[in-house]
Parts: sequence; structure tokens; C-alpha cells
Amino acid sequence: MPRYRLLIEYDGRPYRGYQAQAGLPSVQGALEKAVLGFSGEDVRAHAAGRTDTGVHATGQVVHIDLTKTWAPDVVRDAMNAHLVQDRVVILEVEIALEGWHARFSAKERRYLYRILNRRAPAALEKGQVWHFRKPLNAEAMHEAAQVLVGHHDFTTFRDMHCQAKSPMKTLDVARVWREGEEIRLVFEARSFLHRQVRSMAGSLTEVGVGRWSLADLAAALEARDRKACGAVAPPDGLYLTGVGY
Repeated sequence: MPRYRLLIEYDGRPYRGYQAQAGLPSVQGALEKAVLGFSGEDVRAHAAGRTDTGVHATGQVVHIDLTKTWAPDVVRDAMNAHLVQDRVVILEVEIALEGWHARFSAKERRYLYRILNRRAPAALEKGQVWHFRKPLNAEAMHEAAQVLVGHHDFTTFRDMHCQAKSPMKTLDVARVWREGEEIRLVFEARSFLHRQVRSMAGSLTEVGVGRWSLADLAAALEARDRKACGAVAPPDGLYLTGVGY
């Protein structure tokens, strides 16, 4: 039974997250419906990361198992033909190595958070960026973000409904910079807690507007208390941009 590795992108706005939920639109549901449509097979589409409602992806990785061997380009084009009414696209397909798993074989996940930092709201990218009116100091945000890099107890930045067994995570990269009117934040780690990236992004804006200092962010991390977290950033600006294996 061949296993296919899919690289996909999607606009998360129409979906209640990646994971299939009865009676609700999901990215997983759209993918599985597309597979059924072209192959007649009822399969499970396993993803590297289960993104939340409204979260986007430009580099999500998924695998599916099919009983029949198809050329990878056929799988890509056939699935895209069945996804024309959805906001999901299959970018690449290849046959995976034996034993490879989209989730469990992943060694790194990369997220981008986009903040539109200007007085006027977004028109063309509404729902795809977080509109933040007050001026943000990207340099101060980047400096403070380095406090988060390393192996820490991230309870402060962990959603209360997170199902991870431990709040201990290792954040490998945290970068913040400005590109014109946009502030960009990049985080890289093997894995993340539920809403950790949005929680860190929201807290870093507290530094960006001058309400928090670097020491305040460090104190929030050390508090290991969800109440110490700043406002959680909305899903609009969050993108899963890549998975490393």
C-alpha cells in the first residue's frame, strides 16, 4: 500500500481548523472528500500539525495511504480538480519512504505571524493579517523574543485546553522584523503547545507598544501562569510555513 506525501496550502478562514469535526467544515474533511472523489477510497489524511480555526498554511505536510499506486502528479491534479470549490490546494505529491509519517517523523515546524501595523485596516488581506493600529517597535520585539528561545516551561503561553502531556518545549528560533507596514514574527521548534505561537505573538506586541519591557516578558515566562500572558493574537495572521524532516 503506497503512502503519498502531500505539500499543501490553504486559507484557514472557511474552516474550523485542520481536524475533521462532525458537521463542520475542516481542511482534513476537504482533503479526504477529494481523495474519495478521484479514487473511491475512504482514507484518513494525517497532517504534520493540526492548525486551529482560521489559521492558514503555505507549507503543511500531509500523508495518505492508497491501495492503488498512482503517479504522484495524477494524485495532485486529481485532488485539485475535486478541491476547486475549497480554499485548499495540493502543491506537490511524492511517494513517501517506508515508515515515514507526516506527524511523527517531523523534526521541526515553522510558523509565520503577520501583523499589519498601520492606522488603516486591511482590504485585500482582511482575515490574513492581524491589523494592529498602534506603532510597534520591531527591534524591541525581536530583542525580547530571544528570552523565549531555548528549553522552557511554556505554561504561560499554553492554552488552558491544551492536551500536551508536558508544558516543556524547546523553541529553536524566534525572529521579529519589519517589512514596510508589516511586522513579521517567525518561530521554529520541533513542536508547539496549543496556541503557543499566538500567545507569544500577542505578548510580544505588549513589548512593541512599550507596555512591557524585556524583563516583563521574561517575568511572564518565569511565572508559569496563563494569567501572566498578554492578549492572545487572533488566528488571522498565523501561517504554518514549513515542516522539517
